[in-house]
Formats: sequence, C-alpha cells, structure tokens
Amino acid sequence: MASPLLRSPRGERNTVKAVLGPTNTGKTHLAIERLCAHSSGAIGFPLRLLAREVYDRVCAIKGPNQVALITGEERIEPKDARWHLCTMEALPSRPDLAFVALDEAQLSADPERGHVFTDRLLHTRGREETMLLGSATLEPMVKALVPGAEIVTRPRFSTLTHAGAKKLSRIPPRSAIVAFSAEQVYAMAEMLRRFRGGAAVVMGALSPQTRNAQVAMYQAGEVDYLVATDAIGMGLNLDVEHVAFAGLSKYDGHRHRRLTTAEMAQIAGRAGRHHKDGTFGTLAGMGAHNPEFTDEEVYAIEEHRFAPLTRLFWREANPRFDSLNLLIEDLESPPPRPELATPPQAIDLAVLKRLAEDPETAASVRGRGSVARFWQACSLPDFRQQGAETHARFVARLWQDLRHGYLGADYVAQAIAQLDNPSGDIDTLQGRISAIRSWSYIAQRPDWVLAREEMAARSRAVETRLSDALHARLTERFVNRRTTVLMRKAGGDASLLPVRVGDSGAVLVDDEPIGHLEGFRFVVDPLARATDRKLLLAAAERHLPALISQRVQALAMAAKAADGLALQDSGIVWNGQPVARLEPGKALLDPRIRLDPALDRLPVKERVDLLAALEGWLSAHLAKPLGPLRRLAEASRAEGSGPALRALLLHMVDGGGVLAREGSGLDKLDGPQRETLRRLGVRVGPLDLFLPQALRPAAMRLWSMLAALRGHRHLPPPDRMPPVLEGKTAPPGYRRLGTQALRVDLVDRLVQDAHKRRLAAPSRRLYLDPAVARSMGLSTASYAALMRLSGFRVHMPRSLAEGAFGPPGVPLWDWRMPRVADPPAPAKPVPPATGAFAALAELMR
Repeated sequence: MASPLLRSPRGERNTVKAVLGPTNTGKTHLAIERLCAHSSGAIGFPLRLLAREVYDRVCAIKGPNQVALITGEERIEPKDARWHLCTMEALPSRPDLAFVALDEAQLSADPERGHVFTDRLLHTRGREETMLLGSATLEPMVKALVPGAEIVTRPRFSTLTHAGAKKLSRIPPRSAIVAFSAEQVYAMAEMLRRFRGGAAVVMGALSPQTRNAQVAMYQAGEVDYLVATDAIGMGLNLDVEHVAFAGLSKYDGHRHRRLTTAEMAQIAGRAGRHHKDGTFGTLAGMGAHNPEFTDEEVYAIEEHRFAPLTRLFWREANPRFDSLNLLIEDLESPPPRPELATPPQAIDLAVLKRLAEDPETAASVRGRGSVARFWQACSLPDFRQQGAETHARFVARLWQDLRHGYLGADYVAQAIAQLDNPSGDIDTLQGRISAIRSWSYIAQRPDWVLAREEMAARSRAVETRLSDALHARLTERFVNRRTTVLMRKAGGDASLLPVRVGDSGAVLVDDEPIGHLEGFRFVVDPLARATDRKLLLAAAERHLPALISQRVQALAMAAKAADGLALQDSGIVWNGQPVARLEPGKALLDPRIRLDPALDRLPVKERVDLLAALEGWLSAHLAKPLGPLRRLAEASRAEGSGPALRALLLHMVDGGGVLAREGSGLDKLDGPQRETLRRLGVRVGPLDLFLPQALRPAAMRLWSMLAALRGHRHLPPPDRMPPVLEGKTAPPGYRRLGTQALRVDLVDRLVQDAHKRRLAAPSRRLYLDPAVARSMGLSTASYAALMRLSGFRVHMPRSLAEGAFGPPGVPLWDWRMPRVADPPAPAKPVPPATGAFAALAELMR
C-alpha cells in the first residue's frame, strides 16, 4: 500500500549526516573510515565495480571473514560478516546495522534507477550513524526530505581548469577521452592506436572484470590514454590529468539531448587526483561535430556551481501483491510529496505490464505469494539491453519453471554452458557477457535455483573466462605496445630510445621488439605500421652502429675459436646468418672473402681485423679436407717437376683429385716423377689416376663449391651409391658405367679383384662373380660394362640342345692386354737432288 506521509524518525538530527561536494573531495574515503569505526555497517554504491573496489579495501582492514559483498550478480557473504558492501538495489535495510552510507545519492534524480536511490535515502538508516554522499545539488532535497540531517560541504582537493579544444593527436598523456556511443569509442581508440600506441577502453557494456583489467592496464602505464563512455564519471578513481569530451550530447534511452552541466562536471571531475590539478576540454578536428563548452558551462564546472535538484524520482517500494492489477496500480501511483516525481516507465514495470496482458501468463499468477514471485522475475535487470519486448519473452520463459518452484538444474547448467565460448570478436563477447550476467543474477537467488552455489560458481567462472577473452581482444585491437613504448621513451626523438639486441638477434626497446638483425642488417618488424617505420629506422640508424661493432667483435672471436661459423652456398654464415661470400681467387683452392655489404660502414681497422679473422678461419676450415689437393698444387709449382708432371698435377687439381689414365700423359713421366706421384698419395689404377683422400664426401663438397665459383658446372656429390645418371656426365670423382656411375676408387677395387681372380684361375677363361659389384649397388649390366673397359671379353655359354636338361651355363671371361698404339714410322731418307734446279736451290739457301 502506498506510503501515507514521509517523516524522519525521531532523533535523526544526531544520526544522519549529508556529506556533499564535487568529485575528488574524499567523500567515499570518509565513508570507509566511518564504516570501519563502527561495529557493523553497510555502504550502498551505484555500480558493482565500485562495490568490489571498496570491498577489497575493507577486507584488507577487517579481514575477508567479516566482510560481505552483495550485488545482483555476486554474493560473498561469510557467516559472521559484519560489514557489507552492496549495490544500491541489494543494500539491506536492517535495524541492527550500526552504520549505513549511500554513495552518489544525487542519482535519486536518475530516470531509470532514481526511485531505488530515493527509497534508500528516505528509509534506510543506521542504528548509530547514517551518511548521505553526493553532489552539492542534492542539498535542497536533503533539507526538504530529511530535515534533521546535518549537512557538511567539502571542497575539491584540486583545481579543475578548462584547457580548450585539442586535436586527438595533440591530447597529452594520462588523458581520458569520453565518447557517448560504442562506435565513437572504437573510432577514438583506433585513432589513438595509430597516433600514440593505443588506449584502454571502459564502457558500461563491459563486464566488471574487463573494466578492471582495462583500468589496471592504464593505471600501470602500459598505455597513456583511456577511452570511455560517461560510465567513467561514477566514482572510478583514476590517475587522469586531462579529460577530453568527444561530444557533449547523448541518447538517454528516450531522446538525444545535451548533457546537463552537472553531468559534464561529474565526468570532467575525473581529471586530477587528490591534490594534483586537472584539466578538461573538447576534441577539435571532428568536422561539423566539434563539441564546444559555453562560457556559462565552463564557469559552472570550474567553480562547481550547478542548479540544485528540485525533484527526485519516486516509486512505491512496498506495493500490494493481492493481484497483478493492484501491483501495477501501486507501482504507478503518484508520489505523496511535491518534492518527488513519477519516473519514466522502468524496464521492470514495462515487462510486468506486457506479461500481465498475456492471458495465459496472467492466469498462472494467483495469490499473494505468486504475485510477489512474479514481480521478482520481472525485476530481473535487462543486462543485454535488448528492450522490453525481448526481455519480456526471456522472463516469460523463466516464469514457466519459477511458477512451479525452482528452475531446472539441467536447464540452468545448459544455458550457462552454451555461453562458455571465449572465441569471437568484441561485439560477440560483449553479448555473451551480458547474457551470462543475467544467469549470474538468476543463480544468486536462493529460492530460484537448486544447487545455487554450484550454479553461481559456474556462471562466475564463465564470466571470468569471457572477460579475459574480451580484455585480450580489446588490447589486441586498440593497443600497439611497440608504439606505446617508443612514444613514452622518445616522444619523437629517436636518439633517446634505449635500443639493445637480444640473444636471438631481435632489436628491442624496453624489451619490446621493433625489428631484428639479419646478419648485420636491420630489418624493421613487418607488423609495424607505416607511421612507426620512420621512427624505427631512425632509432636503428642512431644506435645500431655501436651494437653492430659489438657483434663484429663477437664474430671475430668466434672465427678465431671456430665457433658457430659454417660454409653454406658459397657463403660464410654465423649462427645461421650470412656475414661474407667467397669469390674466385688466384687459384681454385685459394678463394677470396668479400664481407657482407651491411658491414661496409664499419671503420677500416675493424674491417681489416674481421677480414683477417675470417681468412684464418677459412684456411683452417679448408686445410684438412683439401690438404691433399693443395699438396698436389704446391708440387706442380716446384722447380724440378717438369712440364709433363706439372700438367698432370694441375689437371688432377682441376678434376677434384681424379684424372682418366687415358690421355693423362702418365707414360711421359720418368722414374723420379712417378715416385713423386706415389709420395703425394696418387694411386695409378687401370682406368684412372686418383687421390683417395680427395674422394671423401667433405672434400668433394668443398671442392665442388670452389669449382662453382670459377663457373664450373659440376654435378653435386651424390647422396647415395651409386647414382643413376640422368645425363651423360658423371659427378666429379665418379666413372660412368652404362646408366650408372661408380666412384673411381671402388672401380679400381673391382678391376684389381678381377685381375687377382684371373691370375689365380687354372685356365685362360674364368667366371667373374658380380656379387661384390652388386653389394656396391651396380647392376650386372654396369659391371659387364666395367669389365669390357678393363680389357676383359665375355664368352656366352652355348644353349642346351633340344630335349636336354641341366643347369644353364655361366658367362666366362678372358683378358687380352689392350693394344698400345704403334709409334709413328720414321720418315724414309730422301735422296739428294741433282741437276740445275738443285744447284740453284743450294745457292738460295
């Protein structure tokens, strides 16, 4: 039934205190001190986020076992809790609480929730002390409605000054940009990412966890800018030095209107903290939508002078539940005093009236208990902000179960599980968070859900996961940590950047990668924006020469210690990065080294020292594998070698230590020259002259690489034995045998084995078993080709006579010494000429 007359309890003059003033006056801090000074108490806040923040502070003072947090979506209520931090809707009205405080009491004039604040202002009292915290505009209403209250006005700790309009690119660090739509918030944050490395984002649609994470990122200095909606004005304690308004009008759910001066001051008052002064202004460069404060608004905000409130919104807090019609009648009843006004239709009343018009739903609500329970369901907040029509359908579905008792556990668990999906973009995650907040609210109701604690824990866990994912998406989209670090450290001066090189070659500024070194060449991070690239290159230009000199010294030491260097594709690499290339030298085995072009800017002495270190490493690296070939080259330059031996040795070096015997000039060597070949390790085989040590894989790879420097098109050494030839040329060190090729030392082994068998055979013809050749990978045809090259002739067996049986015959081989070409016959002597012409020829000679 409607309240007849609002009167203040007797003795209220000594128990109610209204602490009024602008932002940054320490009102909330005072309330916390008074709460902790009493044996019990509660504070009501306008936001769950503020309640949680103060809950953590009081827990640190009193201990978590004695402090409760009660909101629509979260309930932490220890058994022995004596101090309660609540949202205004959840604030208990208990006579045993010694202290009660109402924060932001001027929200009694809010069209959507004002009636809740007004009811608490009129009826909620502490046994020993009640404190009303709010703007000075509330003073006339306190005097009228709570005449016994003591009014205390507190001045602002710091000065708030108008700074005019600034372009977004000129907004100073530690600023908050306030917009009034999600689209504008995203646009501002994206531009700040481009100009200043990014911004934290705070909106009313975000979950408290996400807002806390974004605010913590700003407070920790990871970003220097905050983009927010007007939700920032509700008591968030931030280290903000300047507040810039991207607009001065907003849609309030009914119409698009200009902010009131008090609303402007509430937001602008976030600038400055404690005794640190702050500034406020607007954004310029926004075309025809440039917001501008009037002179009167600037004066009012700077001097904290605002029009007082003349009415507060009121709705019957204790309606009758005899029927739906009486309930609606009481909720729409006019206020009992002229200082109070009927608010616009709130979402809970709109849902109640819509469902009451549905005959089937109305028929299911019978009796006082059923009507009261139905009103509780209609009071479910519309976290999803989808409007009365959609929200009413959601409430109607809940009522189908609530009318019979409890919501089904499987239904609640399934609804929560369907929202447990942290994938998707920002808008998708926001929608899921709004939906899970509805289920968090439902799960907190002890008379709605069985296994309430389990369901509440599940919904909180899902909300936490979704909030973490949303924070990650916001940070990924609106924060460029590299640019943030650059701007913070250098502003625009690249010489101030603290640049260093990590162990993996990454170039870091404050442990934030800006690029990497490929060898000694700086490569800008490919993910860097075009606006960052110039600054990054300038930073590298300024700092990297000294860092490269350190790397050069490390490379020289590594070369001397033969640590981490290798030859790859005719180049010298260090830890996988090219540092120099090989070029043809005076001889095939003596290449030259050309440093990487990135080292051209090194001082001359450093270049010379590095080149000497690399040449020493290369000489040592080539010494063992190519040592036998180098000895051949040195012997060819000896004075006593003679032309025939010199030519043979040079041909062997050019062939990688292999030379076909035919046409080699071996028959022109005398005994001492042949002895020189033997001392050098050259083996003379039936078909080839070869140096066994030069046929090792490491030696062949190095020789092939050096030969390629001089334009020789050799096939690379094969990976398997023997290779199948695709062309007519065999790889270096191999002899062609039909369609296959075999290394010349193995060729020599097979031929020598065949001759040993021949000499031990009792007859001229013998059987040559190809088993050893097959073990080397040669086919029978290739082995037969080798034997023919070595002077052996095959004799195929006769076929069996018709009708005869027996094992087939085997091919037999015999050997005939290869014919040596006869020397040319000496010219026959020509008899001396006679006659007159002969005498004339003699005279001419």
